[in-house]
Amino acid sequence: MWRREGRSAGNLLSLGLGAGLVALEALAFAPLGRWGSALVAIAAVLAGYFGFLFLSLLVYSVVYSRIGRRGGFDAIIVLGCGLDGERVPPLLAGRLERALRLHAREATPPLLVVSGGRGPGETVSEAEAMHAYLRDRGVPDEQIRREDQARTTEENLRLSAALLPAAARRVVAVTSNYHVFRTAVECRRLGLPFQATGSPTARYFLPSALLREFAALILHYRRTTVAACVLIIGTGLALAISA
Repeated sequence: MWRREGRSAGNLLSLGLGAGLVALEALAFAPLGRWGSALVAIAAVLAGYFGFLFLSLLVYSVVYSRIGRRGGFDAIIVLGCGLDGERVPPLLAGRLERALRLHAREATPPLLVVSGGRGPGETVSEAEAMHAYLRDRGVPDEQIRREDQARTTEENLRLSAALLPAAARRVVAVTSNYHVFRTAVECRRLGLPFQATGSPTARYFLPSALLREFAALILHYRRTTVAACVLIIGTGLALAISA
């Protein structure tokens, strides 16, 4: 990740988590006294709780990617994920190639909606760059619509839905495989009857990418998360006091 993607905080998530788990395991064998051991035990239970949630995310993502409609789409929405200046990077190219394969399967070519605004360091909008990518690969201009304002997954879906014709009832949102679950969650939350599908992601990129997705989902359900953490911490402290 350092060599290929840079040393941003998001790209160092997997390293930070690994270091934290090693430190927690080391503390479990250290002579910390009653309260120190109690705090380590509470941290271990919290790690187990979040680990279970993360495992559930992985399992559901794998299952979801293997079910659902494989074709017969009226429209395909491609979610943007950042540019290198005005160039489509490999991660976004993977999404576009997945959309092209779905597009080519249909006897009646579905509408393609490319979604993404212009972010920091980008010379054009993601939608414009994706539009050019699809045109260069032979997709007629009339089969592509651009949504160039979105900055988040929610906006990608909501603003793209507004560009769809009324007859487009079978719609698929194309993203990367690590992002499929959160895309499906957003579709349900927005009341959009879309299916989500993912393109392959480089293995080295997956750990940190999945952790970012997991963090986003935890924040989305933060009330439930806070309640569970308070319950775990409160129970641990009560047991430590009564011991």
